[in-house]
Amino acid sequence: MTSVPDLLIEHGVAVVFAWAFVVQAGVPAPAIPMLLGAGALSGSGRMHVVLAVAAAMAATLSADVLWYSLGRSYGARALGMLSRFSLDPDSLIRHAKERFAAHRLRYVVLAKFLPGVNPLAAGLAGAVPIRLDRFLLYAAAGALLWAGAWITLGYLCADVIGLIATGAFRGGTPLVIVIAVGFIAYVVFKYVRRHHFLSHLQKARMTPIELKRRLEAGDHLVIVDLRTALDIETTPYGIPGARWIPPEALDDPHQRIRKDSEVVFYCAEPREATSARMALVLDAHGYKNVHPLSGGLEGWRQAGFAVEPLHVEAPVAVTAR
Repeated sequence: MTSVPDLLIEHGVAVVFAWAFVVQAGVPAPAIPMLLGAGALSGSGRMHVVLAVAAAMAATLSADVLWYSLGRSYGARALGMLSRFSLDPDSLIRHAKERFAAHRLRYVVLAKFLPGVNPLAAGLAGAVPIRLDRFLLYAAAGALLWAGAWITLGYLCADVIGLIATGAFRGGTPLVIVIAVGFIAYVVFKYVRRHHFLSHLQKARMTPIELKRRLEAGDHLVIVDLRTALDIETTPYGIPGARWIPPEALDDPHQRIRKDSEVVFYCAEPREATSARMALVLDAHGYKNVHPLSGGLEGWRQAGFAVEPLHVEAPVAVTAR
C-alpha cells in the first residue's frame, strides 16, 4: 500500500491540495502530518515551499466557499450533514454556533486549526449571512496562517522529521496495529456513551403531533426553546407559547420553572441532544414531567404547524458583523 510520504514525493502539491481540501471540508482525517511532511520535503529540496503553501491555501478556500454556499442556500440545516462524520455531533455543532455568535469572523480564522470545525464556521458565515467579500478576506487569512505555520515548521525541522519518519517506518506493523486498536477503542467508547445517552430518554420524548394535541386541549405546558443565540438571530420564531431560555440559565431551574410544571424542551441539535441533557438536569432537581420534543423546531415546522415570534426572557448577545 502506498504511504502518504510516498504520495507526497510522487505527486507533490496535487496531494497537498487534495488532502487539505478533504480535511477542511469536514472529512475526519489528520492534516498536520501531511503539512509537516510537505514542509520537510520542501526543506530537503523535493518540493517548492511556496507552491505547497499556495496549494493548501487554495484547497482550504475552496472548501470554505463550498460550505459558505451551502450555508447561504440551506441555512444552519446544512450543518446537519456534518453530523454523519463526527463522533460527537451534538455538542460540536452547538459549541460552534455559540463561539461563532461570540467571535464572528475571527472564529473563521481560528476554525482552521480546530479539527472538524472549519466547515461549521464557513457554513454559519453563509447562514447568518456574512458578506462574501469579508468572509473571503478572513478565510484567506486563516488559510494562510494554517498552511503557512505547519508547512514552515516542517521546512525548518526537516532533518528531525526525517529521523522520526525513519523510526516510524522501522516500527512497521506493530506501531500501526497499536494506533489502529487505540482509535477503534476510542470510537467504540464514544458510540456506546452517546447511544446510551440518547436512548435513556427515548420514552420521555414528545412528538410534534402530541404537543399540538395537548396545546389544543388547553393543557398547561411550559415550552422552552433551548436554541443558541445564533439560532434565534437567524430564525427568530418558535412554537406558540414558547420561551427562550439558554441552558446556562437553568443551572438552578426553580428560579424560572415551577417544580410541578410539565415541561417541553426543544432545540436545534441532532437528535434533540441539548433538550435531552436539560431534561436530565431537571430530573436531577426533582422535576417529574420533562419531555424533549422529537425533531425540535424543525420537526414542528415539518409537521405543518404554525410558528410565532419568540418570547425572549434573556437578551440575545449579538456581536457586530
